[in-house]
Amino acid sequence: MRNLLVFDFGGTTIKYGMFADGELSQVKHFPTPSTWEVTKRKMDEIKKAYEATYQINGIAFSFPGNVDHQNGEILGHSQIKHIHHFPIKQDLETHYNLPIAMANDANCAALAECWRGVAKGMKDVLFVTVGTDIGGGVIIEGKLQFGAHLFCGNFGDAIVGEEADGAPIRLGDYGSSVQMAVRYCKRKGLAPEAFTGKDVFELAKQGDLLAMEEVEIFYKYLSRGLYSLQMNFDPEVIVIGGGISADVEIVRELEARTNELIRKKIKDFTAKVVPCQYENDANLLGAVKNFFDEYDM
Repeated sequence: MRNLLVFDFGGTTIKYGMFADGELSQVKHFPTPSTWEVTKRKMDEIKKAYEATYQINGIAFSFPGNVDHQNGEILGHSQIKHIHHFPIKQDLETHYNLPIAMANDANCAALAECWRGVAKGMKDVLFVTVGTDIGGGVIIEGKLQFGAHLFCGNFGDAIVGEEADGAPIRLGDYGSSVQMAVRYCKRKGLAPEAFTGKDVFELAKQGDLLAMEEVEIFYKYLSRGLYSLQMNFDPEVIVIGGGISADVEIVRELEARTNELIRKKIKDFTAKVVPCQYENDANLLGAVKNFFDEYDM
């Protein structure tokens, strides 16, 4: 088992750690810099510090955006604008003279759950991360799927309904707990950040009628989305990531509503919807698994 330095790029912070002796350890983070050159200098410092204890055999990365493995670029867009649309993998390989592997962050989380988490040993798995939008990863026959245009797992753009004026309803807009909170705040005449999704769920439990209405909208559309994913991909399990995964009651309700939709059509099976095991470290651990897969280790 090789020693890997691992980085997980986020819009606010970059997490990092060492994978050595089969375990991830010494996980820390630093604020995401505004330029690529500053980012590399910070990573240089971290690598040098770890080299006092470890012989580093490679570096694994979890990135936002659409990771083009063939050309070693990050397509699409994210909050970290300076990592996109240039040969970033080649730049890293030249800079560090080490094997480099990189994958999309949601795909990394999916790999982590299949490797050591709640989906360990399963071949067909969907990972659905619920945050500001809805993304995820698709595992079929034990292999991570990317799609012809690298958009596989872009679940948030699924159309799950129609507005009164005919405009399409995106799953990412109505099935996101973050967007639920934003709508609640808007209807209350408050700043968008006045309440979090967690706050709105708690307010609903306390009998706040507006919160109850928004929570019902959330459940309605996210369970529709999960139903569609289950019926199209037929996974062994749907793993829920993001902030709501910490609340088992929410995930159980989503599972119940998804199965209610399924039973209206067929009674041949019951969908399994579960919270993820790895939360904060999922992207780091999945980046390690992606490295091992890429280099056939």
